[in-house]
Amino acid sequence: MDANTAEWIRLRRLGTVEPAVPKLLTVIRHAKSDSHGPGTKDFDRPLSRRGRRDAPEMGQRLAGLPDLPSLLVASPARRAAETAEAIAASLEPAPELAWDHALYLAAADTLLDTVLGLDPVHAHAALVGHNPGITDFVNRVANADIENVPTCGVVRLELAIDDWCRARPGRANVIDFDYPKRR
Repeated sequence: MDANTAEWIRLRRLGTVEPAVPKLLTVIRHAKSDSHGPGTKDFDRPLSRRGRRDAPEMGQRLAGLPDLPSLLVASPARRAAETAEAIAASLEPAPELAWDHALYLAAADTLLDTVLGLDPVHAHAALVGHNPGITDFVNRVANADIENVPTCGVVRLELAIDDWCRARPGRANVIDFDYPKRR
């Protein structure tokens, strides 16, 4: 247990703090992309026809859930950006979109660093990125055992924290795991 958690527990027992309202984090793997064509850089790969179909569908599924994200932070790689834009367009109100170059092919530690830096005003944020980092991140922060978050997979996590800077491995719970082929 870290010092912040111990202090919060001590103050809670004294009745001087209210229980934290949990933060929600939606973690999204980009939709299916076209394979490398001649002269096409990995960063510039667009969504495939299936990806262009799946991203809005997953956005609609998200739109039907309570507590939508107010912030969506995405890799600026074309396939992730197109996924983020399609999902955001399905949500009302539309979340603020932010592009973070660090999320391009990011490892789990980099994704956690991004979460740690989120503005605490956002009770629900979303990340859009790439595998294997997305799957590794979900498994690490939630002590989950997900073999693979498929393309356009959406994992919703609940964290019993009041500020994103308190996010730690093992402190999240998976509350939903959805993906296009789960219809």
